[in-house]
Amino acid sequence: MAKILILEDDTTFAQLLEGFLTKKGHEITLATHIKPSFKLIENETFDLFLIDYRLPDGIGFDVITHARNLGISTPIIIMTSFNDVRTAVKSMQMGAFDYITKPVNPDELLMVIKNSLTKKESNDVKTEVVEADLIKGKSAIADRLYEHIDLVAPTDMSVIIQGESGTGKEFAARTLHQQSKRAGKPFVAIDCGALSKDLAASELFGHIKGAFTGALNDKKGQFEAANGGTLFLDEVGNLSYEVQIKLLRALQERVIQPLGSTKQIAVDVRIITATNDDLLNSISGGEFREDLYHRLNEFKIQLPPLRNRGSDLELFINHFVQLSNRDLNRNVKSISAEAKSLLLNYDWPGNLRELSNVIKRMVLLTPGEVAQVNALPDEMMISVNQQTMPGSASDLKAVNEQNEKILITETLIKAKHNKSKAAKMLNIDRKTLYSKMERYGIE
Repeated sequence: MAKILILEDDTTFAQLLEGFLTKKGHEITLATHIKPSFKLIENETFDLFLIDYRLPDGIGFDVITHARNLGISTPIIIMTSFNDVRTAVKSMQMGAFDYITKPVNPDELLMVIKNSLTKKESNDVKTEVVEADLIKGKSAIADRLYEHIDLVAPTDMSVIIQGESGTGKEFAARTLHQQSKRAGKPFVAIDCGALSKDLAASELFGHIKGAFTGALNDKKGQFEAANGGTLFLDEVGNLSYEVQIKLLRALQERVIQPLGSTKQIAVDVRIITATNDDLLNSISGGEFREDLYHRLNEFKIQLPPLRNRGSDLELFINHFVQLSNRDLNRNVKSISAEAKSLLLNYDWPGNLRELSNVIKRMVLLTPGEVAQVNALPDEMMISVNQQTMPGSASDLKAVNEQNEKILITETLIKAKHNKSKAAKMLNIDRKTLYSKMERYGIE
């Protein structure tokens, strides 16, 4: 049983969720606005946050930021409509564990909750590794990537791994560690995006008892924990300026000083960092120290987005189908032509992580041996249709038609494909709806 905070302003939907999850053995607390939820988060301990993206007094990002600033690492799942999927992907960059689209499928919701609680138990709220470690890809771009990894892995050079969220940055860092002379020593990964500004220095360098309010015992920092091995700092651009100064000193002098202590501790650590943004932009904005950047950037590895990996995409699809069959006790042997076309033409803003989640959902919703297109999220179809719509952004007629097509598609989904109900919701008659569906190729 898990204690779950649901933040949802649609009270009917929230009560449905509460009833469903209570029957599954979970303890549910409901909130409809962000401000009251802050008090709940501050005063109570939850195992999971299930948060609607759009709320009356703000957005899901506000809750993520507030929780992380408090040093709370509770997994967060964002619930969103399909036209906000790219925003949901951004929320994962900020520290959310996962997202789920409305209308919510009960089996998918249980799967996402189970995955998030499993991660919480392993004290690993966010990870870039999506089981792609069993398969590397065979495209030319994959070959170049692993040539660079093979080249720099045996050295002690500091490496920056740059790539979009979900491209497998932690997997690349682990590969560098495993192929280095430090392979037998610890590999310690820290998600800097999940660290509050107040706790980041303590997490990295440790503290002694009484160093600050709440420091009840001495704590060893992650630099010490990684001594002799590799320290991986994910989303290093999120570290505060003050912590950046301490980090630079630790790298230059190879010593750390726990908070509240006068003692210096020698450390031998290889640093690998990762970012989904070009740190040069942060430098120009005064948010990241240039001298630290040059100290970290002895070698840079650029991870390609999934949409640029060509033939690797189909390889990954088949790989994730096999993994999902194993994990979910399913027997999907093939994917229909329509579903395969959609998978290959979608632009995958969430990259490998999104692909893994979509394939797992597809396998979960496929009782037989052939996966059909209706087992894929509706937003994928809408996104692909948007990409193939004629006209440029400056073509007003094309933009209006595109918006109309999206609205009709969304309404049909809300009406569970009841055309009479959809026509009423759109304030048009059935004949007009059929005409527009035919015109836009909506099945």
